Amino acid sequence: MKYLIILGDGMSDEPLKNYGNKTPLQLANKPNIDWLTKNGRSGLLTTIPATMHPGSEVANLAVLGYDVEKVFEGRGVLEAASMGVELKPDDLCLRCNLITIEDETIKNHSGGHITTKESTGLIHFLNEKMGTENIKFYPGVSYRHILVIKNGNKQLDCTPPHDVLDRLFRDVLIKAETSEAEKTATLLNDLIFKSQELLEKHPINKKRKAEGKKLANSIWPWSPGYKPTMPTLEEMFGIKKSAVISAVDLIHGIGVYAGMEVIHVEGATGLYDTNYEGKAEAAVDALKTNDFVYLHIEASDEAGHEGDVELKIKTIEYLDQRIVKYILEEIKEFDEPVSIAILPDHPTPCAIRTHTYDPVPVSIYSPIKEPDNVEVYDEFSVRGGSLGLLKGDEFMKMFLEK
Repeated sequence: MKYLIILGDGMSDEPLKNYGNKTPLQLANKPNIDWLTKNGRSGLLTTIPATMHPGSEVANLAVLGYDVEKVFEGRGVLEAASMGVELKPDDLCLRCNLITIEDETIKNHSGGHITTKESTGLIHFLNEKMGTENIKFYPGVSYRHILVIKNGNKQLDCTPPHDVLDRLFRDVLIKAETSEAEKTATLLNDLIFKSQELLEKHPINKKRKAEGKKLANSIWPWSPGYKPTMPTLEEMFGIKKSAVISAVDLIHGIGVYAGMEVIHVEGATGLYDTNYEGKAEAAVDALKTNDFVYLHIEASDEAGHEGDVELKIKTIEYLDQRIVKYILEEIKEFDEPVSIAILPDHPTPCAIRTHTYDPVPVSIYSPIKEPDNVEVYDEFSVRGGSLGLLKGDEFMKMFLEK
């Protein structure tokens, strides 16, 4: 048996008043996803412990069966692994967004969805102006970057920018949780203010302004941590050969620590315009040589953060028509049966534009298992499924069950 997880990041939502109290999953035309549900078993999965922040970094680790309260060391360290950034034990690593601030208010978490080419130029510029032997910036994809502080203290209260849209940035600056972390908090806040002075006048932002685009005019460090110690999927579940496909460094970094082959797809953007066909083809090819494949699609999460209901519906339909349909057709030709699970990592409701703790809908299709009575995939239909409410590593154990 081969195993494929299709992860639609942030795909689940809440009922929308202006849409007949239905969710985007209920509104979307998704016959292929519904086929998996009708021919599989469904339920809910809790991906965020009550003690932790509902971020993709926590949720994706949980989906893969990790005890996140034991292994989690922040989002930055995972993305650093994907980028090949070598961390020493005394390196504090943080995710570092380029964001848009207007009238002292955080308007978006993505620097107006700045391109990788533009953002790389800005990060190199910041490294020249603010980097030292103890402060290093590393460019990533689009707005997602890395900041490493030598001998930094991780006891910090850092707020993810996507959680505080339309808030005054001064109200959510970094705070020290202990007296030992005061120096690190002060340093990071100073870097935020200095970045605003430097970025506002940079030619890349001047050009964006002339084109009517949002400016990437501030850094925003968050999710601090040190290099983690994590078991591989083989050590946890006996999976010998596995692969991960995503457009974002976070998921690639999880793959590195999990012992998975990291597959990059040209044209994968993490947005609604990502290369869906390329990712679908890569997943099918990866299944031919791997026992387990984790296919991650970011687009629905970004639509949720934008609060764009119509776009979120479209991303779900793209997932259905341009990925799931192709995969279902191709695996018919496989000599070995393939089990497929479909789920999000967490909800990203359009109404509030950030993540929530609610359990996520999951369907597991296995050609050797009897289906239950659930016929359509959404947040409410799956509640009547035979899987019930799964927690911890129960999902992975059930998915891999033969």
